[in-house]
Amino acid sequence: MTRPESPVFHAMSVPEALEVENVDQQSGLSGTEAANRRQLYGPNRFAQAKKEPWWRAFARQYADLMQIVLLVAGVGSLYPLKQWGTGLMLIMLTLLNAALGLQQEGKAAAAIDALQKMMIVKARVRRDGVLTELPAEELVPGDVVQIEAGDVVPADGRLLRTATLEIDESALTGESLPVAKNVEPLAGAGVDLGDRSDMAYLNTNVTRGSGELLVTATGMSTEVGRISGMLQAEKDAATPLTRQLGKLTNQILLVAGFALLASVVINLARGNEFTVVFTAAVAFAVSAVPTGLPAVVTTILSLGTQMLARSNAIVKRLRSTETLGSTSAINSDKTGTLTLNQMTATEMAIPGRRYVISGSGYSTEGTIKRVAGEPDVPLEDYLMPMILASDAVVSDGRLIGDPTEGALVVLAEKGGLDTAATRERYPRVAELPFDASYKMMATFHRMSGRVRCYVKGAPDQLLARCSVTPEQHERYSAENDRLARQGLRVMATAYKDFDSVDGDLLGMLRDLTPLAMVGIVDPPRPQARGAIEQAHTAGIQVRMITGDHAVTAAAIAGKLGIHGRAITGAEFAAMSDEQADREIDGIGVIARVTPEHKVRLVDVLRRRGHIVAMTGDGVNDAPALKKADIGIAMGITGTEVSKEAAAMILTDDDFATIVKAVELGRTLYANLKKYIFFQMGTLAGMIITFLAASVANVAAGVPFLPLQTLWLNFTTQVFQSVGLGYASAEPDIMRRPPRRSDEPLLSRGAFAWLGVVGLIMAAVTLVMIWWADLHHGVDYARTMGLTTFAIANLAFSLTVRSEIRSVFSLETFGDKRFVITTGMSATAIVLATELGLLQRILHTVSLDARDWLFCLLAGCVVVVPTEIRKAVLRRRLQGSR
Repeated sequence: MTRPESPVFHAMSVPEALEVENVDQQSGLSGTEAANRRQLYGPNRFAQAKKEPWWRAFARQYADLMQIVLLVAGVGSLYPLKQWGTGLMLIMLTLLNAALGLQQEGKAAAAIDALQKMMIVKARVRRDGVLTELPAEELVPGDVVQIEAGDVVPADGRLLRTATLEIDESALTGESLPVAKNVEPLAGAGVDLGDRSDMAYLNTNVTRGSGELLVTATGMSTEVGRISGMLQAEKDAATPLTRQLGKLTNQILLVAGFALLASVVINLARGNEFTVVFTAAVAFAVSAVPTGLPAVVTTILSLGTQMLARSNAIVKRLRSTETLGSTSAINSDKTGTLTLNQMTATEMAIPGRRYVISGSGYSTEGTIKRVAGEPDVPLEDYLMPMILASDAVVSDGRLIGDPTEGALVVLAEKGGLDTAATRERYPRVAELPFDASYKMMATFHRMSGRVRCYVKGAPDQLLARCSVTPEQHERYSAENDRLARQGLRVMATAYKDFDSVDGDLLGMLRDLTPLAMVGIVDPPRPQARGAIEQAHTAGIQVRMITGDHAVTAAAIAGKLGIHGRAITGAEFAAMSDEQADREIDGIGVIARVTPEHKVRLVDVLRRRGHIVAMTGDGVNDAPALKKADIGIAMGITGTEVSKEAAAMILTDDDFATIVKAVELGRTLYANLKKYIFFQMGTLAGMIITFLAASVANVAAGVPFLPLQTLWLNFTTQVFQSVGLGYASAEPDIMRRPPRRSDEPLLSRGAFAWLGVVGLIMAAVTLVMIWWADLHHGVDYARTMGLTTFAIANLAFSLTVRSEIRSVFSLETFGDKRFVITTGMSATAIVLATELGLLQRILHTVSLDARDWLFCLLAGCVVVVPTEIRKAVLRRRLQGSR
């Protein structure tokens, strides 16, 4: 439950906030009052998404038109035809297709559930005057909670007390640096979320200091909950493959419907009995619909999801697997996605010298390198303040504390200092905590009989307190500007010796001696630049979307090789739709963005015809992840809200995995296109065969019985489809531009050629049926027709392996999986005519050797025109070169 009118807590003083919540800061809520409020506001967790009932998920599998046609044909076979075997087989086929879809969705859901399991967050809360530890889920508005470095903020709240408190709010606002907090109320209700320095928000991380929090919102009433609610307004968009298959299915059904109607009219006009006509209609319907299409597409996509999972990517919806292959624009969050989200010192300057620091993140492996020819200077005095004037602890690559301090500590460790031993040897005798008003921190240590003060902070603030000549001041400022122009955060250090420490510590910080300036940055992931370069080679636009300042973002984008200029979210919002559409191709970075800016960016790119992928890990990324054609969330650093919104989750948080997924998606689509080309060719053959049989009255207008058609569909056609669909990637797959979102699966030229192929297969099949019917009867004729058509299907699949390569080349059988499926198809063709059980089920008979030879030669006729076409295409290709 939410309040009827939420108070503006960030504009209230501490006493006013406590009064609104009706709680005493020292004693907190009573157990009884907390229970009453929990009853009123509910638990401190997000509303669970309504789970789709199993029956609705099952029914959804029947939304496919091909499923509907099969179901109607099955029911029609049961009544009025009373062909129980055919009817049950067709209905069981629809159940199989539905089960395959549900099984894969269930596997993906299980993977997501396992990924989203997290440790229960605990909160230290004051109840009945006693500090106790409770699960964060039990917090209610009015609770007084203590937080400190390393904690996850357990709810939204007004800060009551702070001690050098800093909170990393990057997951909520996109700002990569921690925000300094205080208790002073802010003027006005319209202060931006990222500027509310007296508030703390659910799921953000305390990096430094400690504080006390008055809970003001829990669960869905929090800022994170509000963004989660935005996701409900976005519906899942149909993938390119879904749209293409839907269009193709409609085309098939339209053609098949006209052909079926013509067949029925012809048979009725000929005076055939209703039962015969309806049998022919059911057989025609089964043959005219690619009954194996849902099963094969599901199987191929399922293999794709498994391969993606092995490559550290989990796809939540089956047909989203292919969408990656058509992606033409990737909008990537910077912090934690393109970068490590680990502040790292990369440059250091001391008077008259510059140093470059290698290594990245919180690993202490790395070196401090100087320019050759300069005399070596001991760096211990310059590195000491980075350890002693910092509170951060770094161990085995993990940080506890402020990220900027962590970068300084790691720098000192790279210089050979031992942090723990140094701090133990020189304990603090006094400390001036960091404060946003003077932007410095100072610590005092007893050394060699005197008290040495080490100071670190903003360069301009330290420079104002240092004793330097005008020339030194100019050099100091120039060095600071040089580092800042590179997008680095600059920290400076200084020192001063005292006889003793007493009185005003801040007032003592005068006439300091400057030591060093350090340039710090959240570095790019090692694989990110290469991944972006591969994306550009593949014709994919990559943009950086961040909450950081434009200068910092532009510097990182330059290191990553992202093309285009940097603008702010406010500048992007000020553009009209026409201007945004016109200029978007020249924009590579959008900084200081809000969730609304990200959603608009997706809309702009989609209007431009792009298939849009959006990567991110923060709560603020979630609406755009949902809006994009495919949202990609980070599995390790990603928030639960972003994982829920995304279509795919990277379990290694590696941007390079996206490129692997794109390559796999493209391969998947190319293989699906081969399969569909094969499927449509055989389908054209089926339709022409049945229609021509009705016109010419061959085999009473029924060239194949319904079960014979199903046998062919689910043996030869499915086996060869799997062989084509599981082929290896072509070498140049990532050097091709992305296909257009409106590009048809099959062009008009392809449809025309498939019509020719279908006509050839139908002609040789009908000739064999007509001849055998004259000499052996209708059952023998249908057996020869089925065998001829199956062999023609098998031969045609060999030609589909490559658009230009001859079927007689060695590469045709270079794929082991395709060789196996071809062997399975050949076995099925033989068993259909020679195995007694299948003879009784399919109404087939054995063929003699002469008729087997006739069927083999007739079926292979389809290879001749395809070889001629390939030779022409090869000659054209050579001529173009």
